[in-house]
Amino acid sequence: MLTHVWGLMAHPNREWSQIKEERETLTHLYEHHVLLLAAIPVVFSYIGTTQVGWSLGGGTTIQLGYLDALGAGVVFYLVILAAVYAVGKVIRYMAKRYAAHPPKQSQCIVFAGYVATPMFLSGIVAVYPLIWLCLLAGTIGLCYTAYLLYLGIPAFLNISREEAFVVSSTTLAFGVLILEVLLGMTVLLWGYGERIILSLLG
Repeated sequence: MLTHVWGLMAHPNREWSQIKEERETLTHLYEHHVLLLAAIPVVFSYIGTTQVGWSLGGGTTIQLGYLDALGAGVVFYLVILAAVYAVGKVIRYMAKRYAAHPPKQSQCIVFAGYVATPMFLSGIVAVYPLIWLCLLAGTIGLCYTAYLLYLGIPAFLNISREEAFVVSSTTLAFGVLILEVLLGMTVLLWGYGERIILSLLG
């Protein structure tokens, strides 16, 4: 379980070669990697919002009850899983345009699941949910995710560095869009969810 996490962070080139050789199935990826790692930002956000509360600056803190936070966490978790699938679809679409022998859809989703590893790990900081701290950690996670993507795409699709740059840039742009949506949902669900509901009812 989680056998590739350290390798992707410490020696990604070697780890990408190993991952490619394994030809991992989609089911195995989700069971042993994505389902576990995607829980990191959710669990730590749950702890942070129920025990500490979102700090918005100026002394304003929003703290959720256990049930409210649980509901938000379930939605957040499902959105993260869907985001991995969506990025895999984008990689598959780009592969059909550039690769002579594009990998299967399931292989592209497996690749996307491993690429997202730094983003999953950056969710640890949500245990102390300062907006600026979460944004900083998310930015660092995104930068390392981009690095993994640029390293892995040429060998994964068996295409040139120039073509890989186009594929990686397109995938990264889509990933950033998803990240912005996730960040927005995080603030709404974990920070403002209760306030929005009360305003709608009142």
